[in-house]
Amino acid sequence: MSTYTPKANEIERKWHVVDADGLVLGRLATEVASILRGKHKPIFTPHLDTGDHVVVINADKVVLTGAKNEDKKVYDHSGFPGGLTTRNYGDMLVEKPEEAVRRTIQGMLPKNRLGRQMLKKLKVYKGSKHPHEAQRPEELIIEHARAKTV
Repeated sequence: MSTYTPKANEIERKWHVVDADGLVLGRLATEVASILRGKHKPIFTPHLDTGDHVVVINADKVVLTGAKNEDKKVYDHSGFPGGLTTRNYGDMLVEKPEEAVRRTIQGMLPKNRLGRQMLKKLKVYKGSKHPHEAQRPEELIIEHARAKTV
């Protein structure tokens, strides 16, 4: 029996909107990365981009658990000797929350051309407004990713 490979015209892409208000960053990122890859579809193929578009709103209200605000680091390198810069993840969430969410999701996608193609279908916004209403995105609810309040 041969392996099923969907053709380009058989891939149907939907739009999803995720409200990140109060969601744990890592749990949100795993769900969004799974949808970007297309793992929720029966036609999933690892070597093809079968995923959907995802719009993440309220990226500034995402939370980190434990002491990750101070302990978890973000590394950037300029490419020159001694060009390594280090920041706390908590500082990055305050300064550029869209970039923090995008980088976290990017880390869960393949590290090749296919992953870069999937990342283009991700749109992250700081507030609750986004310019993708014309695509009629359906709301994606990720309740198990909500931070537990004590």
